[in-house]
Amino acid sequence: MRRHINTLYVTSHGAWINKDGANVVVSVEGAERGRVPVHMLGSIVCIGRVGVSPQLMGFCAEQGVTIAFLTDTGRFLARVEGPTQGNVLLRREQYRRADDPAATAALVTAFVTGKTLNQRTVIRRALRDHADTLTAAARDALSGVEARLSDILRRIQKPQNTDSLRGLEGEAANTYFGVFDHLIGQQKDAFRFNGRSRRPPLDPVNALLSFLYTLIVHDCRAALEGFGLDPYVGFLHRDRPGRPSLALDLMEELRPLVADRVALSLINRRQLGGADFRHMENGAVLLTDDGRKSVLTGFQERKKEEIAHPFLGEKTTVGLIAHCQAQLLSRHLRGDIDGYPPFIWK
Repeated sequence: MRRHINTLYVTSHGAWINKDGANVVVSVEGAERGRVPVHMLGSIVCIGRVGVSPQLMGFCAEQGVTIAFLTDTGRFLARVEGPTQGNVLLRREQYRRADDPAATAALVTAFVTGKTLNQRTVIRRALRDHADTLTAAARDALSGVEARLSDILRRIQKPQNTDSLRGLEGEAANTYFGVFDHLIGQQKDAFRFNGRSRRPPLDPVNALLSFLYTLIVHDCRAALEGFGLDPYVGFLHRDRPGRPSLALDLMEELRPLVADRVALSLINRRQLGGADFRHMENGAVLLTDDGRKSVLTGFQERKKEEIAHPFLGEKTTVGLIAHCQAQLLSRHLRGDIDGYPPFIWK
């Protein structure tokens, strides 16, 4: 298994990143704050007003290290990368499958199955690990959702077209997020969840989830490009200019395992509080600089945790699951394995 791929997150406003030999150097107001050998990195993510020297951009492109720029809210702005990797024949096969309704439906079934199973696992773990602290109403609600997700999973496995599968994915997501508030056991006044709101997020929980999902999309895109796939041509998510549809497809099965669990842990362990969010005049809720740093720390710690890969039969880290799945998807498209096996969290 390949070594863990590190991501350098730079969040300090006014930071400057430059090259010094084979090192990436981060400075703030002329003072060096950090130095990392470039061979230790898989990517650099700049959040907010961060500058990067042209010399470092060129060097990172040569070394296969991508540099992504995000706004304070986590919205993607731009990406600097080297030449496109991979076999053109693999990408041509990806495009052919994307134009084939039956092949698309088979892959969408896998993505939606993985996501829904992992959502059910989040619910089951809450019922198992927090049975003593849940109210009777919360236990009943979570048990009902577990049963409903199981029913949705049975329907997903029946022959479906892509639009029907998208509808089932949406039904599962609405069912799951309908009880997400019951999974928050601490700081209920500051972290009340009444459903998903995206652009903009209207409460701290949505702001936290949206930021984490953005980070996972970045990792999935890098993983797909590393194995020669086009992150913009997906199956579950329709093609749209500028949208990395395949990265969004791959992210779906990782949302519950990575982002949702990190968000719940940060809240329930009181590593984030109400003071870590800003409430804007337009109703949007954003993470503060300190809050964002706490989220990135929790996210990176989660990525270092070891986990058994159910299909490969070996241990890996959470941070490498996207790379494992991108590799399995490329093997399926090449014909090395019959179907794409989603990552199923036990």
